[in-house]
Amino acid sequence: SFSRKGCPYDNACIESFHATLKKEEVYRKRYEDFENARISLFQYIEGWYNRKRIHGSIGFVTPEAYEIMCRAAA
Repeated sequence: SFSRKGCPYDNACIESFHATLKKEEVYRKRYEDFENARISLFQYIEGWYNRKRIHGSIGFVTPEAYEIMCRAAA
Protein backbone atom coordinates (compact mmCIF):
# COMPACT_ATOMS: atom_id res chain seq x y z
CA SER A 1 0.00 0.00 0.00
CA PHE A 2 1.11 3.53 -0.68
CA SER A 3 -0.93 5.11 2.11
CA ARG A 4 0.74 6.77 5.06
CA LYS A 5 0.88 4.99 8.38
CA GLY A 6 -2.48 4.83 10.13
CA CYS A 7 -4.57 5.90 7.12
CA PRO A 8 -5.72 2.83 5.15
CA TYR A 9 -8.04 4.86 2.84
CA ASP A 10 -5.41 7.37 1.73
CA ASN A 11 -4.76 5.59 -1.54
CA ALA A 12 -7.92 3.57 -2.08
CA CYS A 13 -8.57 4.87 -5.59
CA ILE A 14 -5.18 3.77 -6.97
CA GLU A 15 -5.46 0.40 -5.24
CA SER A 16 -8.89 -0.03 -6.84
CA PHE A 17 -7.38 0.86 -10.22
CA HIS A 18 -4.60 -1.72 -9.76
CA ALA A 19 -7.18 -4.39 -8.88
CA THR A 20 -9.25 -3.54 -11.97
CA LEU A 21 -6.15 -3.48 -14.19
CA LYS A 22 -5.12 -6.92 -12.99
CA LYS A 23 -8.60 -8.46 -13.34
CA GLU A 24 -9.44 -6.94 -16.73
CA GLU A 25 -6.04 -7.02 -18.43
CA VAL A 26 -3.05 -8.63 -16.71
CA TYR A 27 -4.58 -11.96 -15.64
CA ARG A 28 -6.23 -12.48 -19.05
CA LYS A 29 -3.03 -12.33 -21.14
CA ARG A 30 0.37 -13.89 -21.37
CA TYR A 31 3.08 -11.39 -22.26
CA GLU A 32 6.11 -12.45 -24.27
CA ASP A 33 8.42 -9.84 -22.76
CA PHE A 34 8.49 -6.59 -20.81
CA GLU A 35 8.07 -4.39 -23.90
CA ASN A 36 5.03 -6.35 -25.04
CA ALA A 37 3.50 -6.00 -21.56
CA ARG A 38 4.24 -2.26 -21.48
CA ILE A 39 2.55 -1.69 -24.83
CA SER A 40 -0.49 -3.82 -23.92
CA LEU A 41 -0.96 -2.03 -20.60
CA PHE A 42 -0.65 1.37 -22.27
CA GLN A 43 -3.25 0.38 -24.87
CA TYR A 44 -5.61 -0.87 -22.14
CA ILE A 45 -5.31 2.29 -20.06
CA GLU A 46 -5.41 4.84 -22.88
CA GLY A 47 -7.64 2.94 -25.28
CA TRP A 48 -10.23 1.44 -22.94
CA TYR A 49 -9.94 2.50 -19.31
CA ASN A 50 -9.72 6.28 -19.87
CA ARG A 51 -11.87 6.57 -23.00
CA LYS A 52 -14.70 4.02 -22.80
CA ARG A 53 -15.02 2.58 -19.29
CA ILE A 54 -17.41 4.53 -17.05
CA HIS A 55 -16.50 5.18 -13.41
CA GLY A 56 -18.94 5.48 -10.53
CA SER A 57 -16.73 7.77 -8.47
CA ILE A 58 -16.90 10.52 -11.13
CA GLY A 59 -20.61 10.42 -11.91
CA PHE A 60 -20.67 7.39 -14.21
CA VAL A 61 -18.79 9.05 -17.05
CA THR A 62 -15.44 8.16 -18.60
CA PRO A 63 -12.27 9.79 -17.25
CA GLU A 64 -11.83 11.47 -20.64
CA ALA A 65 -15.35 12.96 -20.54
CA TYR A 66 -14.86 14.05 -16.92
CA GLU A 67 -11.61 15.80 -17.79
CA ILE A 68 -13.31 17.63 -20.69
CA MET A 69 -16.14 18.73 -18.37
CA CYS A 70 -13.67 20.01 -15.78
CA ARG A 71 -11.73 22.00 -18.38
CA ALA A 72 -14.96 23.53 -19.72
CA ALA A 73 -16.01 24.55 -16.19
CA ALA A 74 -12.70 26.30 -15.47
